[in-house]
Amino acid sequence: MKASALEFRLRFLIHAVVFFLGFYAPWNAALHLDSIRTWQFLAAWTVRTVHIGFSVTTMVVLAIGILCALVAAILRTWGSAYLGASVVQAGAMHGDSVVAAGPYRHLRNPLYLGIIIHTFALALLMPPSGAIFCVLGIIFFELRLIAGEEAFLTQKLGEPYRAYCTQVPRLLPSITPRIPASSQRPQWLAALFTEIYFWGVLFSFAALGWRYNSVLILKGVIISLGISFITRASLLKQQPAE
Repeated sequence: MKASALEFRLRFLIHAVVFFLGFYAPWNAALHLDSIRTWQFLAAWTVRTVHIGFSVTTMVVLAIGILCALVAAILRTWGSAYLGASVVQAGAMHGDSVVAAGPYRHLRNPLYLGIIIHTFALALLMPPSGAIFCVLGIIFFELRLIAGEEAFLTQKLGEPYRAYCTQVPRLLPSITPRIPASSQRPQWLAALFTEIYFWGVLFSFAALGWRYNSVLILKGVIISLGISFITRASLLKQQPAE
């Protein structure tokens, strides 16, 4: 079940492939499925089920998308601020010590949970079959990454990490902190730049959603991705060579 070191190294590419297939849904043509977007599908289904106006249901679904994008951006930035931008972007697993600060006092994997919640937002812009494929594919891959990373950390850190795992939940965050706070300080600016893509997606949903045009929001997502690539490349150049 756990991901290999190669899968971890290629995790950004694997995420991109799963998202691409979700948006493109190449099986739709072969199966003669409707190309309607999940946003429209859910809004229309709610109209038939609850018998309220289509404009209202459309706004409700949009609000859900904005909320998912917001929670994902907060989780990713909060986690990156305490974990460190270099670790978040690293091609290999790292584990010098147990991170017991910020969101890591509430759950062990805020970054992976952020990806999963973010996927629910993007799924609204996909065809329904692509959305189902993408959500299930991302959840499956995140669980593999979590299993691989936690096995690595258990082997490297030993008893302190095992004790941490017994106190802090894996993916469902606790309302109250499960462990005392460490002295580690967050790096908010670096985290914001590292996770700028997620904030760009939030902006795309919030600023463009009122046009009721999923293609327009998708263009905002693509622009956010491009800005993220440029920002990450700039951050990597600024990191000192090991």
